[in-house]
Amino acid sequence: MRRGTSGRHERKEAKPAQSTAGDRAIAPETSLRLTTPVMMTFCRFALRTTDADGARGFYAKILGHDRSAIWPLHEQALARGARPHWLGHLGVQDAERAVAAFVDRGAVRLGPAPAEDGGQAVVLRDPGGAVLAVTTRPRVDAEAGTGVVLHVLNTNDAARATVNYADLFGWGLTARVDVGAHGTFQQFAWRAGGENVGAIGDVAARPGVHPHWLFFFEVDALDPAIAATRGAGGVVIEVTTLPSSRRVCVCDDPQGAAFGLCERPPKG
Repeated sequence: MRRGTSGRHERKEAKPAQSTAGDRAIAPETSLRLTTPVMMTFCRFALRTTDADGARGFYAKILGHDRSAIWPLHEQALARGARPHWLGHLGVQDAERAVAAFVDRGAVRLGPAPAEDGGQAVVLRDPGGAVLAVTTRPRVDAEAGTGVVLHVLNTNDAARATVNYADLFGWGLTARVDVGAHGTFQQFAWRAGGENVGAIGDVAARPGVHPHWLFFFEVDALDPAIAATRGAGGVVIEVTTLPSSRRVCVCDDPQGAAFGLCERPPKG
């Protein structure tokens, strides 16, 4: 849903009708949503960056708080070509089981990540190429404290990603929306009948944009936040009005990590 620099390598309740070697259907006994009574949602967000101190100062100016989890990007990740990015943690009851189920569908296990409450966190590259973490759900979710309100997956195969995330994590599919030059996005809710919390779109026909999860932080007013982003050294890539009439923008922070801002809707 963006065409910015950090989305480029230069600066990367549908049921599956048929299983393939790259997208094998999971047997009912291993379907996570059949045995998990709670919603499986993003519960934590961490920025992995090349300048942790600088990033803390930047986001404090933009978001008005310093509660964001910010870590130095590991040398091994840098050696693999990773660039600064926000890493979303999907909270589940059994991280190892969830990882195995995702790997069975073509995800790649990349390594461990810091976890809270003595739990486990594993970083994966999903079958469409986007990086995320699957983590033991903490006792208290960090999502509310960070203000992330929209979760957008840019992927090489939107149809496959839609099936995988809906089937593995029980997400409900809502309306499809046309966002012009960016194509059509499939919106989703954390569970069937819930409110929209994000969307899945295809980047296969958008040269230079790599698969990634893009997280939008809510702000009181978009224009002052845009000014603050530019004043602190960030780059505002694009400002868009969504079909819901909410104004959003896609940005890069000074180290090149992509993030979004979403204007809080007026009261009443």
